[in-house]
Amino acid sequence: MEMDRAVAVVRDREPQAHCTDAIGHAPSAPHRHRMLIVDDHAIVREGLKQLIHRDPAFMVIAEASSAAHAMQRLRHGGIDIVLMDIALPDRDGIELLKQIKLLSTHLRVLVCSLHQASTYAVRAMRAGAAGYISKQCTPGILLGALHQIVCGKKYISDELAQQLADQLLDDSLLPAHERLSDREYQTLLKLAAGMSVTEIATQLALSVKTISMYRARLLIKMRMRKNAELTHYAIRHQLLPEFIDTSVSVAC
Repeated sequence: MEMDRAVAVVRDREPQAHCTDAIGHAPSAPHRHRMLIVDDHAIVREGLKQLIHRDPAFMVIAEASSAAHAMQRLRHGGIDIVLMDIALPDRDGIELLKQIKLLSTHLRVLVCSLHQASTYAVRAMRAGAAGYISKQCTPGILLGALHQIVCGKKYISDELAQQLADQLLDDSLLPAHERLSDREYQTLLKLAAGMSVTEIATQLALSVKTISMYRARLLIKMRMRKNAELTHYAIRHQLLPEFIDTSVSVAC
């Protein structure tokens, strides 16, 4: 697995007010970075907005509760940063990330999710995210990550950086689901949630034959034979939102 060499790890500290210019001088007037928050829970969006507004470097100018709403708002322009959840009601977050980067390569996206970093972070970074944090992280880490990505760098946690380093040395350490393509992984989650091949095909606007092919591939890669095994695996590894244990602190 390859990762951007420019990945920077930021610990929980007071963020810098702004980036320096190309010769190391701070700009004369700070620029307020305009943000869009994408999350299907209004109370989460409001909490994030209040937190972000404490920092004069950022201002939240738009919110979206779905992928479709987010894309509609982004097409109007005027957004510098997207802070988004990976689990959205109408579209897979990884697919939304890819769509955002097709719309504009300059938009910086920070993913903020309940999913453990080991589950989605690498996929998110490959799809174009500038960073990945947990919703259980401290306010200082969130603001530090935002400052890091607006300076053109990447943000990952110490924990994830160590996992990636271990996997670079020995990819056999990768859990089975990390060896799947994005579409195979998407199919895994839907099968594990109890959806049929036909239902998945309809939701993703793909043919039943295509979904059946993804199912066959992922079963081979994961050395399983039945959907029930996929469900047990997904629950054990906390891949489904309803089975994520929020009582356990996940390091950002």
